[in-house]
Amino acid sequence: MPFIQLFERYLREQGLPVTQQRTAVADIVFSSAGHLSVDDIEQRLRESGERIGKATIYRTLDLLVKSGLVDERDFGEGFKRYEHLLHRQPVHQHLVCLECGKVIEFRSDELERIQDQVAATHDFAPNRHRFEIYGLCHECRQAGVTIPYEGLTCPIEKM
Repeated sequence: MPFIQLFERYLREQGLPVTQQRTAVADIVFSSAGHLSVDDIEQRLRESGERIGKATIYRTLDLLVKSGLVDERDFGEGFKRYEHLLHRQPVHQHLVCLECGKVIEFRSDELERIQDQVAATHDFAPNRHRFEIYGLCHECRQAGVTIPYEGLTCPIEKM
């Protein structure tokens, strides 16, 4: 897989050893179209017969992120998720379900145009952006899940 070769080249350029464990973790990440947690990666490694500890997985993910081949995402779940940046749509946004954790990727040319307009208005040169919408996916709404409002309430209304 060419992505593995890119990662191996990065490791060599950094003077780091190319190990079977690092290659196995990278292979799981590069072969996934989704947003993987460390637990997801560990489970897939075990399913393929690999016994690699979480510390090694975390260290390898850190190297993958530093290499620029993988992005670290925090969707507010209490843990990070990882996605490789070498898929067909490198620029994309996310819809994140607050109930089941499902992440839906989408691309919007209109959002890209808005980014360019805002940047131009402020004489700003954007390098990257993140756009995430949090709510409930179709399946969770169909199951009757709702999100109660947790903002401020008027003290008069409580009387």
